[in-house]
Amino acid sequence: MKFVDEATILVSAGKGGDGCLSFRREKYIAQGGPDGGDGGDGGSVYLQVDSGLNTLVDFRFKRRFKSGNGQPGQGRERIGKSAEDLVVKVPLGTLVYDAGTDELIDDMVADGARLLVAQGGYHGLGNTRFKSSVNRAPRRITPGSAGEQRELRLELKLLADVGLLGLPNAGKSTLIRAVSAARPKVADYPFTTLIPNLGVVRLGSEQSFVIADIPGIISGAAAGAGLGLRFLKHLERTRLLLHLVDVSGLDPEREPLSDFATIAAELEAHNPELAARPRWVVLNKTDLVDESQVDHIAEELRELGWSGPIMAISAATSTGCNELMWAIYNGFSATDDDDEDSVDA
Repeated sequence: MKFVDEATILVSAGKGGDGCLSFRREKYIAQGGPDGGDGGDGGSVYLQVDSGLNTLVDFRFKRRFKSGNGQPGQGRERIGKSAEDLVVKVPLGTLVYDAGTDELIDDMVADGARLLVAQGGYHGLGNTRFKSSVNRAPRRITPGSAGEQRELRLELKLLADVGLLGLPNAGKSTLIRAVSAARPKVADYPFTTLIPNLGVVRLGSEQSFVIADIPGIISGAAAGAGLGLRFLKHLERTRLLLHLVDVSGLDPEREPLSDFATIAAELEAHNPELAARPRWVVLNKTDLVDESQVDHIAEELRELGWSGPIMAISAATSTGCNELMWAIYNGFSATDDDDEDSVDA
């Protein structure tokens, strides 16, 4: 299935039903009076979060959504039937913008959340409503009002606790396969990952978090090269970034410190706020080099000024992966406890 994270749709609410102009006409009953009923309300359009969806692909082929019109009123004071509301399902993490003004309407981050995006038209009034002591036979009614129509731009930002960063072939997809049930394609050539992937890391019955893998970032990505920058927005909701660095040395054109600097520079050029997010460096593919070489790379990173955590793993053999996941979970737990203490204080 193609991954789609942006879509533009047109939503149109239904028109309200017109009021009815009618008079009572029955044999042997003189001057029956007005009996025109009100119309029904037009249907509104809602967006509702469905956690079972993870892409906006459904909006590639259907971009117009219209709810029904209310029925007009009838004689004998019969009220027209109101139209049912139309509910359009969207994935968790969808941002809704007004396409005309680019105003953010809502950020839909709660499962089951519902957002009114087009109000249905209100019903018209029948002539019964205008009967009075001085106007016994009113011939006045009101038409139903038109429903709202809006063009919306939907943008999906995946919800994840941890985001994976790195150059192509750094081992991001292999890591997410090793620690979760996600099964992205992996191979021994770059540019394998073409779409973001989500995986749930389960460490115990109650210990879990979500990890996201995006296409690899390459040099010049901030200027539009490659796919990574297009999907970097999916990391903007994450609490922690894992920066994977290939230390195997299998590619003679790549060097760990240069790879690290490339990602850091592109991240800063794209979004300084995202670059300032908590980030851990993960030295991957350690099964292909000596331990002393891994230690040497870590020392060089420190000399370059990196003061954050540095972890060493082999995603292919799962060495160190469990320890890394527990370290992340424990870090989240400690942060949550600190937040609760600050609130209590």
